[in-house]
Amino acid sequence: MMRLSYRCPRTSPMPTPSSTPNSLSITLQIVSIVFYTFIAFLCIGLPIAVLPGYVHEQLGFSAVVAGVTIGSQYLATLLSRPMAGRLSDSVGTKRAIVYGLSGIVLSGVLTLISTLLQSFPLTSLLILIAGRLLLGVAQGLIGVGTISWCMGQVGVEHTARSISWNGIASYGAIAIGAPLGVVMVGELGFASLGIALSLLAGAALLMIRNKPSVPVIRGERLPFWAVFARIAPYGAGLSLASIGYGTLTTFITLFYVSRGWTGAAWCLTVFGICFILARLLFISSIARFGGFNSAIACMSIETLGLVLLWLAPSTPFALVGAGLAGFGLSLVYPALGVEAIKQVPNTSRGAGLSAYAVFFDLALAIAGPLMGAVALNLGYSSIFFCAALLSVSGLGLTLLLRRRAINAP
Repeated sequence: MMRLSYRCPRTSPMPTPSSTPNSLSITLQIVSIVFYTFIAFLCIGLPIAVLPGYVHEQLGFSAVVAGVTIGSQYLATLLSRPMAGRLSDSVGTKRAIVYGLSGIVLSGVLTLISTLLQSFPLTSLLILIAGRLLLGVAQGLIGVGTISWCMGQVGVEHTARSISWNGIASYGAIAIGAPLGVVMVGELGFASLGIALSLLAGAALLMIRNKPSVPVIRGERLPFWAVFARIAPYGAGLSLASIGYGTLTTFITLFYVSRGWTGAAWCLTVFGICFILARLLFISSIARFGGFNSAIACMSIETLGLVLLWLAPSTPFALVGAGLAGFGLSLVYPALGVEAIKQVPNTSRGAGLSAYAVFFDLALAIAGPLMGAVALNLGYSSIFFCAALLSVSGLGLTLLLRRRAINAP
């Protein structure tokens, strides 16, 4: 007698709510990675408020030399962006961050040596600048590496959230680091800065050692300048919107003095609070309404804030303007970034993030001299009017990019 048997077909298990990543678990994964951005920018923030005084007063160099010493870091970040993207794509995001943290350790050592050689001013200055250059390169490596790692970990559909949390980590770390550095120098002396940088970055290197990274994406990679050309229209919109931020941070104190007001620091505080709150509360709006629509709405709010600063008859109006500017600018970077990254293949994602960041660096670099010239000829209130015009130009460019995307096949 033949025995008949029946085997049930294999079926894939149905996904359960517990196996599907929820919003909180995705956020926690992102935060665990951008933690290294927080450490890097804490190290950047610690010396930012005290080094100009050290170069000018302790070493005896001019204010111009002090400015060059601080600016050398940002120049190094700008010039190292292509290398940072290439490393992130080719050797992996974790290794790029490890290189960056190692650079901060060395920067801390050089900063310490510089303070110990204070009796030899020129030697001390040159060593200090070398440390600043290393810190700038490390900033580029870690900034690109963490965002690219987040995107590989949680998926490109969470690009906006990855960029936003990375920004919160960096701005928050600067806000904590700057006053903390002042306290440290007052209590422990300048040598404590170099020690703190090396210890913080060294601790982060120990923590990242056993953290699993995402695999390197194999395939053909675009040359950096080809990636740059694809990203450029979106980066230009970012630059036009971000000049308002550079204008506010650079000239708000002199603007207040020109009006006979006090309390300029409160403008920066209100700007920062509104910036972070907007990212925390409205980051999901980019996925819901799209990058272009979110950027257009945010640029409109930022423009309104800059106009209020231009017309402000008193400090309460200036505070409202600063708050609106911070609220509006907060989502421009991630909103346009979502659309920009779509223009490059995943194999060149790190290069795309680097190219995009270049435009933000450029905005901060040109805001000072550009608006300084405006203030010299038209007065300090006019700088916010010019920043508003540039923001409107960025808004117009974003509208054109959205129309092009809609009409594309």
